[in-house]
Amino acid sequence: MNTTNRRKFIATAATVAAGTLVASAMPDIIKPTTMINKYPIVHHALFWLKNPSSKEDRDKLVAGVKSLGKIESIKELHVGVVASTEKRDVVDNSWGVSEVMFFADLAGQAAYQTHPIHQQFIKDHSHLWEKVVVYDAVDA
Repeated sequence: MNTTNRRKFIATAATVAAGTLVASAMPDIIKPTTMINKYPIVHHALFWLKNPSSKEDRDKLVAGVKSLGKIESIKELHVGVVASTEKRDVVDNSWGVSEVMFFADLAGQAAYQTHPIHQQFIKDHSHLWEKVVVYDAVDA
C-alpha cells in the first residue's frame, strides 16, 4: 500500500470511528428507541398552585412529585415547571408544576394510583394546589 492510500485509509477509518462514537453518545431521546416505545403508558399531570407566586410552595410540590419516583411501577419520571418559551396562542403556561410518568402497562399505572407513597403525597401536598388536570395516554 503506498503512502497516499495509507493516509486515505487512516483518515477514513478515523472518520468512521469518530462518527460511531458520536452516535453512541447521543441522548436516548434522539435515538430510535424512545421512552414511548419502552414504556407505552404515559401519565401527565399538570398542577395549578394555590399561590402561584410562591416559589417556596412550587419547590415543595416539585420535591413531593419527585418523591413519587420511589414507586416501583413508575419506569421513568420527569418533573418540570413552566418554561420561558415563546408565547403563542396554543401554549398554556397557566400551570405551575408538571409530572410525566411512564409505565410498562396499565396494571403498573393502576398500582401507582393506590400506592401508599402516592396516597401520602396527596395527603401531604394537596393543600398546595388549586387544580390538577391529568392526561393518560397509551401508545397508538
